[in-house]
Amino acid sequence: MAPRRTLVIGGASSGKSGWAETHVKQMDSRPFYIATAQAFDAEMEEKIRAHKMQRGTGWDTIEAPLAVAEVLSGLPEGRAALLDCATLWLTNHLLAEHDLAAEEAALLEAVDACRADLVIVSNEVGAGIVPENALARRFRAAQGRLNQRLAERCGRVVTVMAGLPLALKGGLP
Repeated sequence: MAPRRTLVIGGASSGKSGWAETHVKQMDSRPFYIATAQAFDAEMEEKIRAHKMQRGTGWDTIEAPLAVAEVLSGLPEGRAALLDCATLWLTNHLLAEHDLAAEEAALLEAVDACRADLVIVSNEVGAGIVPENALARRFRAAQGRLNQRLAERCGRVVTVMAGLPLALKGGLP
């Protein structure tokens, strides 16, 4: 039996979203796409546009830059969902100066209770140099903790590098 929760992790522009999209579409002909990005500038608007074009039609898209836990709690059993991505969700809460521990706890509880098959995309940010400023160091530490806690809850963890998937936990589908 396939794991109901998958974490897809990798560096920026590693191919993780594309791999996750393909995987989710194999699970459900019309999956949910939970989008966490916010377009604060033209560059981000273009990135969102490119992601929409890449995944194409056939998705029930839910824009949830902050309220991912609420969305997960409402997903139906027997469906699949892609959360893209946990990194932007965390960034949104950090920049809004929300209580990260409380937000993370609510997200993890919602992941545990989610009735749909769930694939979560997240960035691996710990392989680089130590950031020079306190906000970046706080983000890196928070993202590392979140990724570890998500990985604990997922039956499958896949890293993607250069577009190639490598199973860290649970094997490839």
